[in-house]
Amino acid sequence: MKKQLTLILLLFCSTFIIAQKAKVQEGDWKNLKGITKYNLVFDYSNLEIPKYENEEAFLKDKMAKRDEKNPGSGEKFKASWFADREDRYEPKFIESFNKRWKNNEVQIGKDLADAEYTMKVHTTFMYAGYNVGVVRKNSKINATISVYKNDAPDTVLFSVEYTRAEGNGAFGNDYDSGYRISEAYAKLSKTLAAHIKKKAK
Repeated sequence: MKKQLTLILLLFCSTFIIAQKAKVQEGDWKNLKGITKYNLVFDYSNLEIPKYENEEAFLKDKMAKRDEKNPGSGEKFKASWFADREDRYEPKFIESFNKRWKNNEVQIGKDLADAEYTMKVHTTFMYAGYNVGVVRKNSKINATISVYKNDAPDTVLFSVEYTRAEGNGAFGNDYDSGYRISEAYAKLSKTLAAHIKKKAK
């Protein structure tokens, strides 16, 4: 029992040690100075998934394995795979970012009528991780976040690439892959908010 507890503690410690990496692709953080509201758009095109040629191959494999055990469950998996984006990942990203600003100094959201700028979150890599009780692994996403004026999407004001945004539940309570991935989006937006606070001055 003690060995299992030690292993769990080590896994959690490694989660905190491994930090996200941010690499500016275009512009400068200072370009975001004074922007208080962003319209959010999410992009999942050309999504890379480990061990698979593309997302289509991933879905085909996962659906086939599920249908073999339980006919019809493959389509349910596919439907939830896409539904989780709007139902879980995106709300988590928005909530995690906005709560970092106690006085609403900066806010993000979908279809903000008075926002002049758009923030595009392009997820380029996604790993769901796993949790089978005694062994688990965090989810992980990479994303490129770009900012531009609503009416000038081809003129990027600022762009930053984040790698290794990891997600996990408290005390290893994250058996659902959609939940683990949503936590990775929460950590991604938390880091983004911290960087804007620190660097966009």
